[in-house]
Amino acid sequence: MTDTPAPLPAGPIVVGTDGSPQARHAALFALREAQLRGTGLRAVCAYDYTPIRFTGYGWMAAPEGATTLYEQLHDVARQAVTDTVHELRQQLGGPEVEVEIIAEAGRPAQVLLDASKDASLLVVGTRGSSAWGRLTLGSTSTEVVHHAHLPVVVVPADSRGASS
Repeated sequence: MTDTPAPLPAGPIVVGTDGSPQARHAALFALREAQLRGTGLRAVCAYDYTPIRFTGYGWMAAPEGATTLYEQLHDVARQAVTDTVHELRQQLGGPEVEVEIIAEAGRPAQVLLDASKDASLLVVGTRGSSAWGRLTLGSTSTEVVHHAHLPVVVVPADSRGASS
């Protein structure tokens, strides 16, 4: 008689979202995948408008009352992700997926990598930059692919059928 171990519960699927059409495609893909796998979804929005951004520049300082400004930026980012996920859930239908919303200040690639430590899959969109654009501007999807410790899906900018 062989005892087979019980399957471990799958970690959530993490999706990076920033309100762009490409991020909506990625979020829809991630929701569908979470339904298929019977796991949760962690929707992550990273933004970089923190006091740290202003340090190191003698001539530039964080504006007075910045704490309130940063709290407002966090709340706006979180609400935008919440609204997008709610809309996509209604559009998709099907089994209910437990969703965790995270809005965090920081470099998008690093925030996504940190948020995916216990995840089973990381999903990001891409704006479809040329090779030159990735070299000169940097790319969250490229950085995530190179540094992730788990499977990554990069949903292309032109993902036909992603919004249907």
